[in-house]
Amino acid sequence: MPEPGLPTFDQIRVLLAVAEAGSFAAAARGLNRATSAITYAIDHLEAQLGVPLFDRVTTRRPELTQAGQAVLAEARAVADGVDKLRARVKGLLEGLEPEVSLAVDVMLPTARLVDALQAFQVEFPTVPLRLHVEALGAVTQLVLDGTATIGITGPLNIRTEGTERLQIGAVRMLAVAAPFHPLARPGSRLPGEVRDHIQLVLTDRSPLTRGHDFAVASVKTWRLADLGAKHALLLAGVGWGGMPEPIVRGDIDAGRLVALDLPDWRPGVYTFQMTYRTDTPPGPAARWLIERFAGQA
Repeated sequence: MPEPGLPTFDQIRVLLAVAEAGSFAAAARGLNRATSAITYAIDHLEAQLGVPLFDRVTTRRPELTQAGQAVLAEARAVADGVDKLRARVKGLLEGLEPEVSLAVDVMLPTARLVDALQAFQVEFPTVPLRLHVEALGAVTQLVLDGTATIGITGPLNIRTEGTERLQIGAVRMLAVAAPFHPLARPGSRLPGEVRDHIQLVLTDRSPLTRGHDFAVASVKTWRLADLGAKHALLLAGVGWGGMPEPIVRGDIDAGRLVALDLPDWRPGVYTFQMTYRTDTPPGPAARWLIERFAGQA
């Protein structure tokens, strides 16, 4: 059985035009060609593929055959792919990055992230985005080693040469526990009381801040690299710990968690900084993202 030939992109465009317009004459007008040129292109395409694409005998207007319908679906996919290719190349010629890689601190409120990325998709539909979610120094580490173009990191008390930083707001931190946890019982807590209870602490997977403690008040700690796991253990009453208010506000309002008033741990803020390497400054799409996050703050 002979192999089907290789259609040209022009033949694919003609096939799509005829299928959309409903006739060869209408497709010719739409493409600003002679009807005979459209007929020739379809005849040649059918000969190349070895199957009839249109029934032009039993109907007044050309109708797609069963084979024609299958070929049309693939032709649309090819045309869409070429359109995306051209848009991508146009973006590259205009200076857009081939990809933006963003690393964000796990404490960043989801609403802020979703707002920025939804708008980014509309503004830069041809630019792929790679998202990393990390904790503490791991965000900055991804930026330093070139894995991420830009990063949103928390408050780091370390020097990172060769990076630029921009403050983009903060989130309020609350100490919380399950309502049946001993620290959540009514009445005031005594200084030092938290030391006897397990504190769930977010730990770092990067060498930048490994071994550094942030807001640790208990001598009994469980260290977790995942904020979702910490949240689940808090709900289960395994321990107490600090959490971003937007993440636990619904739990507090519903009575699943209690905001603790502890003399050894006061509510504070967790600040966010946008960071990038000065030797590889962000391109247009990444700069737009930076401005979006800054505008939120």
